[in-house]
Amino acid sequence: MAHAATLEIRNLSKQYQVKGESLPVLDNISLSIKPGEFVSIVGSSGCGKSTLLRLVIGLEDDYRGEILLDGKRIVGTSLERGIVFQEHRLFPWLTVEQNVSLGLLNAGLPEDQKRKSVQEHIELVGLKGFESAYPYQLSGGMSQRVAIARALVNRPEVLLLDEPFGALDALTRSHLQQELQRIWEQEGITAILVTHDVEEAVYLGDRVVVMQPRPGRIRRIVDVPLPRPRDRGSYAFAEIKDDVLAEFSDTPRVELLQPAVQRTVADWQFSW
Repeated sequence: MAHAATLEIRNLSKQYQVKGESLPVLDNISLSIKPGEFVSIVGSSGCGKSTLLRLVIGLEDDYRGEILLDGKRIVGTSLERGIVFQEHRLFPWLTVEQNVSLGLLNAGLPEDQKRKSVQEHIELVGLKGFESAYPYQLSGGMSQRVAIARALVNRPEVLLLDEPFGALDALTRSHLQQELQRIWEQEGITAILVTHDVEEAVYLGDRVVVMQPRPGRIRRIVDVPLPRPRDRGSYAFAEIKDDVLAEFSDTPRVELLQPAVQRTVADWQFSW
């Protein structure tokens, strides 16, 4: 089992230079994520969700504030942090086994341990028997499973997921959400999911971080105190989902919470 890390984001701000002018993307983001916690981040396009993941993974270092992993500042990419993107980004000329083994390319492990870890993670994502298959022989959902196995194979402390199921059909997405929950629980690592899907965020997250755009900042953090596995059809689930969705509505929250006015037949006028 991987070591689950504590992630601390303190007063994080980020801007880009566009045509000689500063474009603020993130503004004063502060977030503490506990070891083994699953945090979902939702927000409309342009709120900086993916930029935040890029900074946590270490792809950029030009920002203000601090990003700390177990108390140490993140500098550059590292095997401590794995990431899964919306596109699986598998190499088409490599087999499933070879694609997963790329996650161990820079790991200082003996070859027999690498082979064992690759096989264990192929089984973990439910693809035993497909080791020799090529990406063109896999469905979209299976390809994302390979991408998840590749991200987990060196047992990172944090798993980052950037809209991993966004390109999949609804049934496949629902099934892989269940699988991701199982994998996360089995691996015991810290996970951060960026998604546009509020239901997905509530289904998977211990907390849902709601961001607002231009520049991106945290609007609200919603706890999800529901037992796992979660029942999407339950009243408690729908209540939390509606609570998060209300943050994206122009209707004041007081109006959303008021019961609808009950009308009688006499209140209506019919024209024939």
